[in-house]
Amino acid sequence: MPGPRERLLEAAKELTYAQGVGVGVDALLKSANVARRSLYEHFGGKDGLITEVLRLTAAEDEAAYEQTMRAAGDDPRERLLSVFDWLGEVIEAPDFRGCRYLGAELALADRGHPGHDVIRRYRERLHDLLERELRALDHPRPAYAADQLVLLIDGVLAVGAIRPESHPAAAARQLAEQLVGGQRSGTRGS
Repeated sequence: MPGPRERLLEAAKELTYAQGVGVGVDALLKSANVARRSLYEHFGGKDGLITEVLRLTAAEDEAAYEQTMRAAGDDPRERLLSVFDWLGEVIEAPDFRGCRYLGAELALADRGHPGHDVIRRYRERLHDLLERELRALDHPRPAYAADQLVLLIDGVLAVGAIRPESHPAAAARQLAEQLVGGQRSGTRGS
């Protein structure tokens, strides 16, 4: 059986996604089946637990983006567009509740909460991942286009939580196609 630290992390991962980061400490402790003392010993309190959950899930999600893009092959354009196909699958999952990071950013009113820094770094790494592919496409403005793709991703995850029947991933993919251009890797447009 996992120890108290692992049980707290798993409970917090599930409950903060299902109910938001405002979930009560008592609910976390009950779900993890641990004493309050374990929370403070391992994480220094709820803020430390939330920060560690954000750090762990960010690493998992970043790996999922990378895996999705690798599975799409060698063409940077297809690798970028595959993200939106994958997001379409993500938002169709029965337990999909939106973007964990957007939800946390909005709910963590204290701008000094360490979770904000974890989310900022995660978003920077996602941006860098997209920008590398855009550079491989010789996009004229790769950093700006990566900003736009992140905006589309955020939109898919937000709309997917409240209006999944509107197929936001498919719509965002069409916009992303325009953004990344119709040219294939290794060819140049006029």
